[in-house]
Amino acid sequence: MSSEIRREIKIIPEKRVLVEHVQFIYSCRPCDKNEIETPIVKAPMPRPAFPGSLASASAVAYIMEKKYEQGMPLYRLEQQFDRQSVPWSRQTMANWVVTGAKVWLSKIYQRMHEELLNCKYLHADESPVQVLHEPGRAAETNSYMWLYRSGRDGPPIVLYEYQRTRSQQHPIEFLKGFEGYLHVDGYAGYNNLPNVTRVGCWSHVRRGFDESLKSLPANQRNAPISAREGLNYCNKLFKIERALKDVTPEERYRRRLEESRPVLDAFSVWLNSMKDKALPKGTLGKAVKYCVNQWPTLVTFLEDGHLEIDNNRAERSIKPFVMGRKAWLFANTPSGATASAMTYSLVETAKENGLNAFAYLTYLFEQLPNTDTENPDALAGLLPWSEQLPDRVRHPKHKP
Repeated sequence: MSSEIRREIKIIPEKRVLVEHVQFIYSCRPCDKNEIETPIVKAPMPRPAFPGSLASASAVAYIMEKKYEQGMPLYRLEQQFDRQSVPWSRQTMANWVVTGAKVWLSKIYQRMHEELLNCKYLHADESPVQVLHEPGRAAETNSYMWLYRSGRDGPPIVLYEYQRTRSQQHPIEFLKGFEGYLHVDGYAGYNNLPNVTRVGCWSHVRRGFDESLKSLPANQRNAPISAREGLNYCNKLFKIERALKDVTPEERYRRRLEESRPVLDAFSVWLNSMKDKALPKGTLGKAVKYCVNQWPTLVTFLEDGHLEIDNNRAERSIKPFVMGRKAWLFANTPSGATASAMTYSLVETAKENGLNAFAYLTYLFEQLPNTDTENPDALAGLLPWSEQLPDRVRHPKHKP
């Protein structure tokens, strides 16, 4: 009569297989018998990324994807592999990660760094990271993972950089050659960077007034108090920005001058009236002081329609590192922290360009050993936004 269809998702567990690469070697038998020398020819074979080890391109890509995209520490991966009768220790996997990043991923990282410096609009942020074995430092001392990423112009580029301190010298060195706008929070380490115009973050401003409001007793939060008034100014600015989300930069620039400028002028007058009234050490006083001190950078977004009202791009991009850090807690050595910075950079940039991070890393470890990495055009074809990348490294919804 008819048929009925029932659908269900079936899970097929991953497989681990041992692949043997056989390379045939040829010699001239008549020459061997009759000549002084015997020619020997080897059949061509692709160069491996990790010669002399059991590590394949996909194996190291899998380890990196598990740790840096899914936040799985290596000791848990070690336990997983042990259950599957694959005896890989966490030390072995850590060595593969460091080698893969230092020898191969660093080549793509450096090219992405060059492309980043050519942008006009950047975002930056930083977060602590603990490194256990740093020469001359206690294990509890904080080091830092710095983040730099592109803005509205050009392809998405997300770069992490490990450094021992939070010194201003690090962004000065990393951004050498960059000329443009830099979206940041209120940290003084970004002050006075050469050829850089700072753009303040209104999300930090809004957060200060919101925390001030939440610190009040519940029955006072709806009253017409100063914290709410400051928060309302911020909300007006963000409401204007939401309406300008899909307009052209030129239209955004024009309408900001018409709509946001009056709100900023009124807010500035209110702040100057409040700075001597609010308690300096109270939450409201701190919020007002932050605004007054940061005001020149907070109004910079009016200068260009490509600029953003906040630094949320950087905060979203550094979040995967912050969440992963909760799982793996620390880096063992500076070389491991540097490898983590490079791998996070490749993974997050790949994701923002619509790539599957595991497939992309596998592709890189297959191609880079067999590519002339001194040739800029050859490396350009491997960058995360390259149109030359095969469809198999793209997420289905991003395939052309």
